[in-house]
Amino acid sequence: MPLRGMPVDPSAAENPSLAVKIDNHPAARPQIGLERADLVFEELVEGGLTRYAALWHSDVPESVGPVRSIRPMDPEILGSFGGIVAYSGGQPQFVDQMKAAPLLNVSFDDDSEGLFVRADDRDSPHDVVLAAAETVALHSDLAPPPRQFDYADSAAEATAALAGDPTTGIVTRFSESNGRAWAWDPAAPAYLRSQDGAADLDTAGAQLRATNVVVLRVEVDRGSDVPRTILSGSGEAWVSTSGSTMPVTWFKDAAAAPIRLADADGATVELAPGNTWIELVPADDGSVELVL
Repeated sequence: MPLRGMPVDPSAAENPSLAVKIDNHPAARPQIGLERADLVFEELVEGGLTRYAALWHSDVPESVGPVRSIRPMDPEILGSFGGIVAYSGGQPQFVDQMKAAPLLNVSFDDDSEGLFVRADDRDSPHDVVLAAAETVALHSDLAPPPRQFDYADSAAEATAALAGDPTTGIVTRFSESNGRAWAWDPAAPAYLRSQDGAADLDTAGAQLRATNVVVLRVEVDRGSDVPRTILSGSGEAWVSTSGSTMPVTWFKDAAAAPIRLADADGATVELAPGNTWIELVPADDGSVELVL
């Protein structure tokens, strides 16, 4: 499976990936279907808050949400996946940039297919929900995503598991007002997620988890009211797998190019098969702490 490095039903493998902008305001939690995403990018938005660009391919839920608006960095984050991108709208210039990217755009502001609804049990604007499985089925003619990261054959053979240093957790801060933490649970085995000092839960009450946690230090353009993460070029990063973390360098040559992770010798880093969260931590006032 190109976004998990795992075998999957061949019929599902032929479907396009679905990228959705997901709300992470406290009023939007718990999110719907986030625990089933293959990849989740966390990005800084206004007010020190974050949002997610989440991708589903191997396991598409009936519904996902809450869906929010597009941001200027999303074409760069999502341009390498192709397939579908869904969002609730956005400033016209950001929507135009997203529509110029090589993805089919599905927007709440232009929902001719009736794929979005407002959930009765959530307050606006944190209530827009997408019929995810139906969206993919309607556009099953689109190509599946290319592979993004490299994967080992097993968690034990992942590069960080072999060459990293033992760590019990990763703490990231995107701004002064918010913190994220991942704690390694060998019984799971997975990294369990917390936000602002509390367990981050899905709609069933289970703590969100990841097989791999990848932290990228990124530049942020703050020249307007909307911060823009710059996900091109290269920078400092860390890969955490199986309770071990190693420093790496990330590379992304163009919006349509996948992220490459390399060790100190320039060799490609292999993740463990499974889901991955990618934390895009600002290089200027964000922080990364490894817990031993």
